[in-house]
Order: sequence, then structure tokens, then C-alpha cells
Amino acid sequence: MNELPVIDGVVEQKPKKPNWLRVKLPIGEEYKHVRNLVDTHKLHTICESGNCPNMGECWGEGTATFMILGNICTRSCGFCAVATGKPDPVDWDEPQRVAEAIHLMKVKHAVITSVDRDELQDQGSTIWYNTVKAVKALNPDTTLETLVPDFRADINCIQRIIDAAPEVVSHNIETVERLTKQVRIQAKYWRSMETLRALKQGGMRTKSGIMLGLGETKDEVIQTMQDLRDSNVDVVTIGQYLQPTRKHLSVDRFVHPDEFKELREIGYNMGFDYVESGPLVRSSYHSEKHVIAGWGRNKWLEEKQVQG
Repeated sequence: MNELPVIDGVVEQKPKKPNWLRVKLPIGEEYKHVRNLVDTHKLHTICESGNCPNMGECWGEGTATFMILGNICTRSCGFCAVATGKPDPVDWDEPQRVAEAIHLMKVKHAVITSVDRDELQDQGSTIWYNTVKAVKALNPDTTLETLVPDFRADINCIQRIIDAAPEVVSHNIETVERLTKQVRIQAKYWRSMETLRALKQGGMRTKSGIMLGLGETKDEVIQTMQDLRDSNVDVVTIGQYLQPTRKHLSVDRFVHPDEFKELREIGYNMGFDYVESGPLVRSSYHSEKHVIAGWGRNKWLEEKQVQG
């Protein structure tokens, strides 16, 4: 039985998960089909490694977020369920396997992410380049989002992503500046902003994500959004942090859906092209719409006209 921690003789009460965070169980034939492809091709997905709450919904629709460069990360972020340690050697056949799996899934939009590989001289950017090129070669009609590490803001690594030319390049800021050292232990807030700016300067459509419920204030969230906008980020996703295991950072609070709606409004008023904001939002959630320039903003403007 899991017991609540006792501090100064008082049992610490964790916030109770609200009804709006209930998710669908993974069922259905399409879910089984995706599961079989992932297992057959020995692929890693952030859906599984990250304990994503939307896995049932997304896999049920035939989509998955592939994770390249193994499933062991060189960083130890306080929020992430991906294992930390010494990664396996680079698998140079992986790009082709990912491309073939996407081809078999017949998806119109694919998302690829990776662990951090700080021990590699190129930080994994060559495999990233090879993967995007392999996917594009075998799936010329498939749009692609790449959710990349910060590459320590190394312009040579970033240039490989730009040269590969995916439709969207995402790098998540994850949290506010004050909490970065606690939440993203080996990362740096402004280094991530620098990576996003460099990607945008290279002509990429850029995207970033923020988690709420880690102890941040509303003003800090708005400032983070403004910092992203000042870095010319096009798309921002805002979702609720959920503690993956007892060893990870605990949830400070569960943010009400109305607050997410308010942040969506603030984001569009700041000038973002697309704002995805809600309790169950994750970086790749509805990402097929994030590719389309103007889609989110136009929908928001239409909503405002209907409201009068």
C-alpha cells in the first residue's frame, strides 16, 4: 500500500485528480494495429515511455509519436518518465525502420521525438537528419513534426534539422524560468529560447510546450508565453503536468479548464499562430493541425465573431 508522506507529524495531502482528467482506455482494432507495428519494428514511442494520457485516443486514430536514438536519456528531468542512464550505441538502421513503420501506418502526419544524447559529439543530430530524410523519401505526402532536444544551442546541430526541413520543429520550454533548474535539471531556460530562435531564423515553423501544475504562478506562465513569442515561436501548447511515478516531481495543483481557456485567449492576443491549451494537451496532441499556417488563429477569430 502506498502511504502519504508524513512531514512534522502531519500527513501531506496530495491534490485529488479531478474528473476532467479522465482518459479513454486503449481499445479497438486501430490501437491493436499500431501496437503491432511498434512491436514488430522494434520502435520506441514517447506515448509509452512518457506515460502519455492520450495514448489510447491517438493510437486508436492510427497515430503515434516515435522516439528515436533509443529509450535511455542522458538527462534526468524531474517530470519525465523516460529512463535516465548510459544509452545504447547509435542504431544507424533506425531511420529506415521508422520510415517503413510510418509508411505501413499510412499516416498523413507523423511526429518524431528523441531522448537527449549529450554524450555524442553531434548530440544525435545526424540520426535526426537521416530519419527525416528517410521518412520524406518513403512518405512524400506525409507532413512531419520533429520534437527535438536543445542540442545545447549548437548551431551545427541545429542546422542539420533545418537542412532536413520538416514541416514543424518543436522544442519544449516545459516550465517557467524560476522552476527550470528543478524541472529540467540539465537544461537552461534561455538556451532553449536560443535554440528556438535559431530554428526560426533558419526558416522553420516553430513550436514549444508548457506544463502547468508544478508550482508556477499565472504571471510566470504569461511571461514564459511572452518570451516564446519574442523568440518568434509560431505554436504553443499548454497542458496539465501529471506525475508519472512517485519518484518524480509531485503535482502542486490541478489547473481548471477555464484557466486553460483564458491562457488560450491570452496566447492568441500575443500573436501566436496556434494555441493548444487544455488539461490533457501534450505537445503532439492534434499536431496535424499545427502544421497549417493560420488554421488555429482563423478558427479563434471565427469563434470571436460568433460570440459577438
